[in-house]
Amino acid sequence: MLIGREKEKQVLQNALNEEYSQFVAVYGRRRVGKTFLIREAFENRFDFQFTGAANLTARKQLVRFRRTLKEHGQKDTPELTNWGDAFSELKRFIMNLPEGKKVVFLDELPWMDAPRSGFLSELESFWNGWASARKDIVFVVCGSSTSWMVKKIIKNKGGLHNRLNHRISLNPFPLGLCEKLAQSRGLVLNRKQILEAYMIFGGVPYYWSLLQKGMSITSEIDRLIFSPDGELHDEFEMLYASLFKKPEPYVRVIELLAKKKMGMTRQELLAAGKFEDNGAFSDILKDLEWCGFIRSYTMMGYRTKSDIFQLIDHYTLFYYEYIDGVRQGSNYWRSMLGTPKYNTWCGLAFERTCLWHVDQIKKKLGISGILTNEYAWRSLPDESIGRPGVQIDLLIDRSDGIIDVCEMKYSKESYTITSDYAGELARKRNVFQTVTGTKKAIHSIMVTTDGLTRNEYWGDIQAEIQLDDLYEL
Repeated sequence: MLIGREKEKQVLQNALNEEYSQFVAVYGRRRVGKTFLIREAFENRFDFQFTGAANLTARKQLVRFRRTLKEHGQKDTPELTNWGDAFSELKRFIMNLPEGKKVVFLDELPWMDAPRSGFLSELESFWNGWASARKDIVFVVCGSSTSWMVKKIIKNKGGLHNRLNHRISLNPFPLGLCEKLAQSRGLVLNRKQILEAYMIFGGVPYYWSLLQKGMSITSEIDRLIFSPDGELHDEFEMLYASLFKKPEPYVRVIELLAKKKMGMTRQELLAAGKFEDNGAFSDILKDLEWCGFIRSYTMMGYRTKSDIFQLIDHYTLFYYEYIDGVRQGSNYWRSMLGTPKYNTWCGLAFERTCLWHVDQIKKKLGISGILTNEYAWRSLPDESIGRPGVQIDLLIDRSDGIIDVCEMKYSKESYTITSDYAGELARKRNVFQTVTGTKKAIHSIMVTTDGLTRNEYWGDIQAEIQLDDLYEL
């Protein structure tokens, strides 16, 4: 059963009704549900479907391609010596099909592009020189290596430049769709429990599909991640190895960012990781951002416009907090509940969840239609003038003359603003206004799991947002 993805499904189905052949690319990180979406949209009715295999030579890929053609009914397919032969045989196969729209689906496209295989140029020739001139082909390509898909297909500067009819970027689910997915699988979970799973898995549907009915989230985390035979026991290694042909420099960047909550500048990463300052390093950062593992933002109010790169992938952050190194045993997560380390992690993970739900926060604030920019912000202490250091995890800079300073707090019951915390909020606003020189109004916004206690300091908050608001779709 397909949950969400209505717009994406409609784009795929509409391609069947277009007058001319359609070229559609679907991309997104591993486990996000790309292949499932395509199969559901076309009800598994493909005239030809081929899936590339990881780490195979071009020759072995071509052997598999020939076998697939034969399985689809083309019995007299000769041996294929290159991708030119393969696409020629694919054209011959298509021409022998009955009249009507024909859906051709190539899955895991990046894996077909072995070094010096000539795959991409032959793909360009197939589409530009033949398929695009017809009226009966829906050509769908897909791949988990988001960086390859973006560089080679979406932003191709060669023969495929501006040739796509549709591009579908498949993102992880928000909380609301994770709730629907859990319900569809018969999982009885309250919203706090769904949040706990989200703070580990993020909105990656495959991870959620592994949860079993009748089990607690705590026991499922132990079973899936910390048990030696758990389905996600080695997920981290597989995740980055499947996305990048040489994952080591990517993982090194991730390791550095995992230690810095607010993120690091390019120069800080170069120095800490001892990378060479060149285009290859720029590509690493772009690739990680395209894959949704990191985000970049600028610090308003500073003359230097250097981007800051911040790790935001839930599973990766959980890995470095609890999994990296020696495995802890199959009951480890249960033993962590309620410890200071667990409570600290909940606070940080909830903040990251809020960063993934800025649209829901804006909706609750009634500013969905207002142009905004979102930032994190920090200022080091200046002892010469007695100014304290300040860190703000989410700023919403609005075009209507307001900046929302969002504070995000995880708690087991309603959160109480104390005198000390009220003073801290006031200091944050004052330092931010002084350093940035902004003339905009500064609003304090609280995002909490269970709301705020109404006390003498509650009135200093301009708006409050609760966990339930983050579930809005």
